[in-house]
Amino acid sequence: MPLNSIPGLQTGISVSVQKTVQSVDTALNIGSGSLKDLLATPSLTALMIEAAVKAVEHLLPEKHITVGKFIQLTHQNPTIQGMTVTVSAKLVEIDYNRLVFELEAYDELGLIGSGLHERYIVNYDTFMEKTKSRCRPLEASVK
Repeated sequence: MPLNSIPGLQTGISVSVQKTVQSVDTALNIGSGSLKDLLATPSLTALMIEAAVKAVEHLLPEKHITVGKFIQLTHQNPTIQGMTVTVSAKLVEIDYNRLVFELEAYDELGLIGSGLHERYIVNYDTFMEKTKSRCRPLEASVK
């Protein structure tokens, strides 16, 4: 199946995911700062990526996945542990196997972050073979 004609894959697809901020999600725990009660930017980023993946993964042909290439994120407001974060990812551009998502994140008090995320549709087996080929020079030293 050509990647530019996947049934159901179209701009406008949107998915939201939610997470209650726990201690494992904080800046201090992640290592991205000393704030022990606030959502870490890497945790917010991971939630945004999760939303983008969930928006399209169920539509992909067998043995195809998406891989992240680029993310631009503004984390503009703090979220304290115990609050719930809701992230939405909206597919806004499709260019053959390149997908671009607009991202927004909210907590109970309003907007906390936004950004863009670019993912590519790839064949899993081909991608892993290229990865293994790239790593062959290190096979003896990496176990």
